[in-house]
Amino acid sequence: MAANISAQFSTVLTFGIILIFGYLAGRVAELCRLPKITGYITAGVLLEPSFLGLLPENFIAASGPTSNFALCIITYAIGGSLCYKRIRKLGKTILWMTLLEAEAAFLLVFAGLFFAMPFLARYTGMSVEPRFYLPLALFAGALASPTDPTAILAVREEYKTAGPVTTTVLGIAAFDDATGIINFSIASAVCVAVLGIGGGVLGAAGSGLVATVLYPLAGILLSVLVGAVFAFLLLMAARKVKDTGVIIVLILGSLFACFGTAQLFKLNELMCTMVLGCVVVNFAPNSEKFFISIRDYIEELVFVVFFVLAGAHLQLGVLKSSLWIVLIFVVLRIVGKFGGVFLGGLIAGAPAVVRKYTAFGLIPQGGIVVGLALLVRQDPRFADISLLLLNIILGTTVLFEFIGPIFAEVALDKAGEFNKRKK
Repeated sequence: MAANISAQFSTVLTFGIILIFGYLAGRVAELCRLPKITGYITAGVLLEPSFLGLLPENFIAASGPTSNFALCIITYAIGGSLCYKRIRKLGKTILWMTLLEAEAAFLLVFAGLFFAMPFLARYTGMSVEPRFYLPLALFAGALASPTDPTAILAVREEYKTAGPVTTTVLGIAAFDDATGIINFSIASAVCVAVLGIGGGVLGAAGSGLVATVLYPLAGILLSVLVGAVFAFLLLMAARKVKDTGVIIVLILGSLFACFGTAQLFKLNELMCTMVLGCVVVNFAPNSEKFFISIRDYIEELVFVVFFVLAGAHLQLGVLKSSLWIVLIFVVLRIVGKFGGVFLGGLIAGAPAVVRKYTAFGLIPQGGIVVGLALLVRQDPRFADISLLLLNIILGTTVLFEFIGPIFAEVALDKAGEFNKRKK
């Protein structure tokens, strides 16, 4: 019955349902002291056809362009956080910790899943062909890198925390998403080359050293170039523009053109749009105007629609059949974060309290990982693993977003950085 009703909904009505339910779920999540993203994803799970059925199946299946619109905004903002002056001020402690915790999580999840795949296939009935073990493990490893800073921000706001652990966590979280996109870009290029499913501006993938190393490297470099070109075109077009509405039009036009060009030539779309944001923040005379307008007028709308639709892709049957993969992912990601932070702190000579408690604030999984998983889902070349990967990421994201605020609060309390009494 619900499916029949939802099938009659217009696209406009469906978007209205997404916005209203998403907003309400986000408010409930905030009242429960959880990040709003948890509420948005939960709303999507409840609205999809097998539950309330208020989102038509054909609408969910055709949500790719909407997701791409959101990804343009999200990756542009991530690129905007990579200001050279800011990075230089943060110091070696944050840089070392960011590099090692992100890469340790990537490598541990990748290696653990890759070597566990044959056993999972034998004893759990996991239906993944052996030739896809490497791509699934690589993608999952890359998506283990990013951190969602909303949990630590919520704790900081409630208890007015201040100190080296708070500062370090926020500094690392600012660059984790960028590291994750770079890892994802490398993983994607390697998977395409290894499976021999290349194409686009670089031609067929081929085999051997050229396919495995040179094609992925060339694809990433071309993606960087395309992003930089569109960034400078945006800066030239907006040089004398002061009207906020026109600025937004130019930014969105540049982002969509950049993303679409990357798709046309089968380059890495997210790398292109992230580089666009990075170039703008570092070369624009008044870079703040290129980001405040998006943050104040568009970002929240994008987040609601994007994460509600992401939650609607969750299929509990697929998630249930992959619980062992979820468990391996969760454990190895946490181990990688803690190990990388501790080792990075030792190398940089960080205070003991920073080495001991920083990793607790890095548990929440960055919202960008959902977008990256959706991007894989849209790619027909990875149809054999994309649904499984997306459900693993949605499941782990919700779990990490639930436990993340608890870990962050305990860590900052133990570190003695609360300036307001706990209730």
